[in-house]
Amino acid sequence: MKTKWARAALSHSAFCGLSSAHLGGLIEELAAPWQARRESALHDRRGGDRRRQAGAGRKHELVFTDRVLVTLVHLRSQLPHAALAELYGVGRSTVTEAIGEIRPLLASRGFAVPGRPGLRLRTLADVFAYADVEDVTLRIDGTETQVRRPKAHRPGRCAFVSGKKKQNTMKTTTISDGQGRTLWSGADRPGRMHDQTAMRTEGIVEQLRLHPCVKAEVDDGYRGLANEFPDQISVPPRKPKGPDGEDAPLTEGYGWREDKRRQSSRRICVEHANAEHKQWRPLQRFLGRREHYPATHRAIAGLVSDRAAHRTTRRKPSTELVLVSSMAD
Repeated sequence: MKTKWARAALSHSAFCGLSSAHLGGLIEELAAPWQARRESALHDRRGGDRRRQAGAGRKHELVFTDRVLVTLVHLRSQLPHAALAELYGVGRSTVTEAIGEIRPLLASRGFAVPGRPGLRLRTLADVFAYADVEDVTLRIDGTETQVRRPKAHRPGRCAFVSGKKKQNTMKTTTISDGQGRTLWSGADRPGRMHDQTAMRTEGIVEQLRLHPCVKAEVDDGYRGLANEFPDQISVPPRKPKGPDGEDAPLTEGYGWREDKRRQSSRRICVEHANAEHKQWRPLQRFLGRREHYPATHRAIAGLVSDRAAHRTTRRKPSTELVLVSSMAD
């Protein structure tokens, strides 16, 4: 009775973050991979083929549907394992085991493609190939999440200190289309590493060379890539300077502000995509082990991309010329 009540409550979108239709499709999608992984683990533990019929032996305290539910609720609200275990009347280790099984499956799903239900993007190469074929201008930006501080005297302790936030963080790079729909999220690294360095390590330079027609909108942090690929990467324009290093004439300043506004208007949608990810509690402040953060982020980003892929296409952002109000001297 307690299990039925917990399942009915946690399957509500307020807890798991998914609609009923989305949740049902996700459970059906993950059932086969979960069963395959379980059988593989049992085969390795036995050291051979099954000796009894399927279904024999110890039964799971949490069936597969409940394992998916507790994982989704943990990803959505970061509810402690002990609290979820109390709801189902099981031990804390049972919930921890369930989340450890389902989270990698969610992380390996990839990212949904708008208008292509059967297609999912899993690597940076997939994203660039898709953008090349569909003529999509990519939007690239990084985001940070605060994580636990490493223990004292541990090597590499300073690597997680972000120069921007002055906190221990993990950084992740997000790529979206012009409507703010997530196409890829990855390149996870400690907070001290620069966004551009992470993307170069991931292989973005090779992808830009392989797909010379793919264009991307980025912020000032990727200016080095823009200098290397000026026809493909668009960054905010530099502020003009006069011949003596002073401020440029007023008319040039107006033009610079308008060019910067237009570029920001084209790029802001990836900021909206990152904001959608941060509606899930672990990406606001991650309280788990840092080694679990990449899988957690990819799992959440994949779920968000499912919902965003079904979103109707909005109007394109305006880049029309606007009048600049009079400014103070």
